[in-house]
Order: sequence, then C-alpha cells, then structure tokens
Amino acid sequence: MQIIDDIPIWGPPDEGAVSQIKTCAKSADRVALMADHHKGYAVPIGGVVAYRDSISPSGVGFDIACGNKAVLLDMPGSSLRANIGVIMDDVWKTISFGVGRRNAERVDHALFDSAAWSCEAAAPLKEMARQQLGTVGSGNHYVDLFTDELDRVWIGVHFGSRGLGHKIATWFLRKAGAPDGMDVEPCVIAADSDLGEQYIECMQLGGEYAYAGRDWVSEKVASLLGAPILEEVHNHHNFAWRETHGGEELWVVRKGATPAFPGQKGFVGGTMGETSVILEGVENDEAKYSMYSTVHGAGRVMGRMEAKGKVDKKTGEVKRAGKVTKEMMDGWLQKAKVELRGAGLDESPDCYKRLPEVLREHGKSIRVLHTLTPAGVAMAGADEFDPYKD
Repeated sequence: MQIIDDIPIWGPPDEGAVSQIKTCAKSADRVALMADHHKGYAVPIGGVVAYRDSISPSGVGFDIACGNKAVLLDMPGSSLRANIGVIMDDVWKTISFGVGRRNAERVDHALFDSAAWSCEAAAPLKEMARQQLGTVGSGNHYVDLFTDELDRVWIGVHFGSRGLGHKIATWFLRKAGAPDGMDVEPCVIAADSDLGEQYIECMQLGGEYAYAGRDWVSEKVASLLGAPILEEVHNHHNFAWRETHGGEELWVVRKGATPAFPGQKGFVGGTMGETSVILEGVENDEAKYSMYSTVHGAGRVMGRMEAKGKVDKKTGEVKRAGKVTKEMMDGWLQKAKVELRGAGLDESPDCYKRLPEVLREHGKSIRVLHTLTPAGVAMAGADEFDPYKD
C-alpha cells in the first residue's frame, strides 16, 4: 500500500483511475483504491468511496449489485474432467447468455412481492426483471466450472442485476442531473433526501434481484451436474452499505471492490485461463485503510476496443486492428486445458492483470482459502454488445 495525496492505493497506480479517485475525494469523507483498479464511469473500478450522509449512484454504477458466487459440489474433479465437453454444452444450452435475453424458464421469487416495486424508478421494470431473472448477460459475466486443491468441483458465477439495475441507475442519474462521461464528478445526493431514500430502496431491490439470479444459476448448473451443493460463498461489489469505521457511521460504496471483513469469505475470479480464489478477510492496520475491502477480480489492463479492434459490421472491413488475436487467446486456453463456450477476444487473459500478483498487494489483509483451477468457462458470444457501462 502507498499513500498518494492522502489516498491509500494498492498496486501500481493507474494514472486514469488515480485521477478519478482524486476527483471523488473532493466530495467524499474517505476513499481508497484497490489493486485491480482501472478507469470506470466517474468512479474508478476498484474504488471505495465513503460518505457520512450521502449516497452516490455513479459510485454504485450501472450494474447495481454485480457480484460473485461460488458453490462447492459433492463431486470429484475426475468426473467433471471426463465429461467436460458434454457438461459445457448443457450449460451453454440451458443458461441464457447475452444482452436483453429472457430466461427460457420463468423463475418466480418472493422478491417480486416487495413493496420496493412501487418506487417510480422500479415500477415499469418489474415484468422485464421477472423475464430476465436467471440470465447472465455479456461483458465479463460468466459461469465457470473449477476444481480446487483437493480436486473438488466448484461452480463460479459473476453477474449482477441485469437490465433492472442499469435502468434504475440511469433513471436516478438523470433525475439528479448528473453529467455523463468518464472524467466527470460523481453524482452524490443526500441520503436522507427523498431522492436519496428512493435510490437506497431501489438499490437494495437490485441487490436482492442480483442475489436471486446468482442463486438460481448456481442451483441450475448444480442440477445439470447432478451434484448437491455443500458450501456457498456469495458477495456483491457495485453496492453501498451502511457501516461503522473508526467509530463513524458511513455509507461505503464499493465499485468493483469486495467486502473483506475479518473472517468474511469472498470469491474472486481470475481470467478464463487462470486460477480464481476463495479468500477471507484478516484483521490488520492495512485493512482499516481499505475500509475492509479487497479486489473483485484481476483488473483490466487493456480496454475492449483496444483488444479486439474495430470492424465495419456491414462490410467486414477492419477499421482498426486489435492487440489480441484468436491465436493468443487460444494459446492460454490450450495451456490451461479449459473448455470454452462463447467469449470474445476482449476477454482473453491478455487483457487482464495476473490475479496472484494483484492478491499479493493485499496480502496482509486477506488469506487465500482455496485455489480454483478452471475446467470449463461459458460467457456471452463475441458479437454481443454490452451496454452495461460498469
């Protein structure tokens, strides 16, 4: 950890993300930047921003309550590897990947009885949300199958509140008159104002929805494998919590940052061709600087357009060559022996930092409990456009 202009920063500082967190610090009471940080919309990914009496819709971001869930199955790794091709075909056919998709299987859930649906921002979205519950989306959202150091099978999923969260965030940002763009001041509203109270209620609804979706997908994939779930590890990022730090009550916004209080477990994903981890928080002085937060993934080092280039969809003409080729991505997957479904070049491991290096930056405040080696990865196809900005 290093301190730059009174801001605790883990990992090599990214100039764009540091500039953004400095802007956030002007209106916040505390800020920090995790080791997987990179630029986001108004607030950097990997940013932790805390307010005494305010809330920040742009800090939470467009993909409200995006998060990770991992479940341990009563299944040996040998059984997974022996049938990995067929298993991944089943996952790909059963789970809906992509933007705006409806789940082929209608999912009912108690959250649809919540009074929060009467909120002006959420009311028109209820039927869309019901149809999308259990769909994964695009971008870096995935369903992965792993084995751990004891050759046990884990399912790992990463996605959020889908169109519901994106539309809620858009509604509140417009209502607050927030500027659009990357390098703008974050939208900050009083938590006890009418708009602030409505936002908190809708954000929490988005959180319940995201949790329900990840629960459904994990249980569905476990049923495809015919194996019972033995353990679950589930956590948000892109959310705000009311917490006590240094004897002070704060709204703590974690954008692409995982809560890691002492003993709290988290699932942190690596890239499609590398290991992921189950970790837990450890008490120490550095953890207090981060407000008991850690990374949510490896962190990008290359933007999507930079990675895959730009092609005219009508003519097929290459407008700008990308830095990542199919051969590069395939090389990672072949070496790791990963069975892949979907995904584009912008999700190649070449586009990311190395997770073990990122985790070492937070080594004093976390403990790795399990190392998960990928056997199968499923993501939306290469041609999917992802409008969910964070």
